[in-house]
Amino acid sequence: MAETFAARQAGVREAIAHTARSHNRQADAVRLIAVSKTWGAEVLAEAVRAGQKDFGENRLSELREKFSLSDGSLTKLLTATERNDLVVHFVGSLQSKKAHAVVRLCDWLHTLDRPSLAEALAKEQQQGVTLPKLLVQVNTGEEPQKGGVAPADLAAFLTFCKTRQLNISGLMCLPPHGQPAAPHFAWLRQAAQEHGLAELSCGMSQDWQEAVALGATCVRLGTALFGERQTSERETGGRETSEQQTGEREIGKRRLGATN
Repeated sequence: MAETFAARQAGVREAIAHTARSHNRQADAVRLIAVSKTWGAEVLAEAVRAGQKDFGENRLSELREKFSLSDGSLTKLLTATERNDLVVHFVGSLQSKKAHAVVRLCDWLHTLDRPSLAEALAKEQQQGVTLPKLLVQVNTGEEPQKGGVAPADLAAFLTFCKTRQLNISGLMCLPPHGQPAAPHFAWLRQAAQEHGLAELSCGMSQDWQEAVALGATCVRLGTALFGERQTSERETGGRETSEQQTGEREIGKRRLGATN
């Protein structure tokens, strides 16, 4: 018999509690985010009824289709109380032109990584929109194909965000594939402490226990909770093209330089 979401979730929560206690942390200090990309509304409704409240999406199209309050495929299956308890996280790369839509659908944005996106968010805030909780993504491995602020540029970028009246709550990272993750998590924790930031979003299905040991306040799990995905969608699905990302980052570097 296939393992249920509730059984997987219980096992993960027990392991989180054990790891947290082993490192003098409280289990409830770690937010468990179920990364629900490619999974349908019925599966997510089962997760909600197992007590799961935090969900992560990396594409605007899926975010809107599932979580729109008016006609989302998931929200239509839930009671009013269940809908109100949902906490929605956007964990994918975000084009600045799509910020208008995303901030109206999510409670947390984990991937703020360049001045153009910061300015788009600031514009929404100036128009009276309550922004989601904002985390800055740091490209700790300095990989050209990934989004994220370069470690050397983090302080300047945080200053830039402050000048735009953006309240930054924490940092996020995605360690390079095939490399030990712990040094990246440790660097992120140190950087957050230096800048007085409370939230650390790091750790996925393959390395979340290391992340919890090193201070993660959010872990983003897909396979560990849902099992193997239903489709063969590429990990890069829904991300901006390399050209779009590189162009915005290059413009961003010039803008950051102008603030120094």
